[in-house]
Amino acid sequence: MIEVRNLCKSYGDYKAVIDVSFTAAKGQIVGFLGPNGAGKTTTIRMLSTFLPPTSGSATVAGFDIVAQSDEVRRRIGYLPENPPLYGEMTVEEYLRFVGDIKGVPRASLRSRISEVLERCFIVDVRRKLCQHLSRGYRQRVGLAQAIIHEPEVIILDEPTSGLDPRQIIEIRQLIKSLGRDHTVLLSTHILPEVSMVCNKVVIISRGRVVMESLLSELSRDKSLEQVFLESVSREEVVDAAACVNQGA
Repeated sequence: MIEVRNLCKSYGDYKAVIDVSFTAAKGQIVGFLGPNGAGKTTTIRMLSTFLPPTSGSATVAGFDIVAQSDEVRRRIGYLPENPPLYGEMTVEEYLRFVGDIKGVPRASLRSRISEVLERCFIVDVRRKLCQHLSRGYRQRVGLAQAIIHEPEVIILDEPTSGLDPRQIIEIRQLIKSLGRDHTVLLSTHILPEVSMVCNKVVIISRGRVVMESLLSELSRDKSLEQVFLESVSREEVVDAAACVNQGA
């Protein structure tokens, strides 16, 4: 569902992403793991067609992110680190607006809104203004807008950032449930997130992919924490070690 080949992104002389390649198959939840500043968000923005690559290529659901960007956008659900909510709308109004933009048929939009409200556990705030929502509810509404059009691929950028431990557990459970029906690419710098939610990991360090593996194929005598610390560069070991201890 996602195939990335030698993807690069440069800003002048600075290379943010360097020859990144990896795949995500149908039904997989892939953890895109790396320290802060490793190139995760830049890669995700290219896959979501918000940024053009400098070189390389990628396909999402069989469509090229540059030549067929409109088709890619129709088939992905994207949740950036800060959910794109309109504060003056109620949750229900916002989901109706997003569903209409994303082409959900008018005849089925009402039932689809009800489905995502229940699935994302936001029925109780459906008539509340988005600007009055807590951080945890904002993330849930962000997930609801990402899945309302039933996309084939869901791309999530640091979906548990800034949440309290209870909210983190709830969002992780929701992401795991989404993996039954969608391909999910989950960007994070928190190791327990990958261990608890994902079935494949791609580790990125200083703009380069340094490891790609199914979690089930990792050596039994090595934890994900050990693999991660061995994969990143020495300059990032302090940052990476801090990541080991984060999460809920």
